[in-house]
Amino acid sequence: MARIRTIKPEAFVSESLAAVTLTAERTFFGLLTQVDDQGRHRDHAAIIAGQLWVLRPDHTPAYVEEDLAQLADAGLICRYQGPDDKRYLHIVTWQQHQKINRPSKSRLPGCPHHDAPTDAVSRTGQRTAECSVTEPAPSSHGTLREGSGKAPEHAVNPGSGAETAGQVDFTEPSVKEPGGLPAATMTPHGPDLGPRNLDLGTTPSGGASAPAPDTVSTRQLIGEYATACTHRPPKDVMAHLGREVRKLLNEGIAPAHIRSGLERHRTKGLHASLLPSLVHEAMNTTTPATAAVHRPWTNPADIAAAYGEEL
Repeated sequence: MARIRTIKPEAFVSESLAAVTLTAERTFFGLLTQVDDQGRHRDHAAIIAGQLWVLRPDHTPAYVEEDLAQLADAGLICRYQGPDDKRYLHIVTWQQHQKINRPSKSRLPGCPHHDAPTDAVSRTGQRTAECSVTEPAPSSHGTLREGSGKAPEHAVNPGSGAETAGQVDFTEPSVKEPGGLPAATMTPHGPDLGPRNLDLGTTPSGGASAPAPDTVSTRQLIGEYATACTHRPPKDVMAHLGREVRKLLNEGIAPAHIRSGLERHRTKGLHASLLPSLVHEAMNTTTPATAAVHRPWTNPADIAAAYGEEL
């Protein structure tokens, strides 16, 4: 059920929102009205498209999936998998920007990376493992620091199994907090969760489940296209071309063919939706190396040799 939510004036000068396309920004504002009182929602592009883009059928669930991918890359939403193996998302800064009067309890599972579980501490005083992200094995005792008489706030006495005040100071707690990943597995927008899983039932056509050997990103190809242009193309044209290039890469089309198609598109100035046809033209249009060349008729110099004395 949709809800009445607020949008702060600062949202229109937000650098995070400025980093995504206008359609992704509209999807983000629409999500504010659809998520529950904890900022959570099903991560299903077809459902979100039916809620937010029902009167604009040209913005298909595939485009909504691209909107969600941009919002996740910008750190505006977090996408995660619940214990029921379904995909969910939540607004990362929900608690800072939305003040709900008497909020209802969420029926959706919390994010294992941002939401602290309420039952994180068991009766034995040890923290339960609720985060699905694999963490390094915690040290059993830590490293003893000499000359200190204080124990850390959550030092665990290994003999009793409960949180008590010890006699020594540890450089790190015995059990790490959820989300305490090493720096090597963190990205600028949060934990590195690996490739996204499309919850649309839309397997990329062509049966290409792995990227092409020549791994070139959509951003790189579009950047090369914009650099070759005399004047920077409009933002909507760049966004549409980006969607077409991403679909071609997912099909396993070689980046060299996509570059040729983009070059033809730049020189002809056609609509962005025609890029697949231009790539097809670049891939399959060939000129025969031994094409017949027309030569005008001339009388032979040696008539007997030319006609074999048949005249």
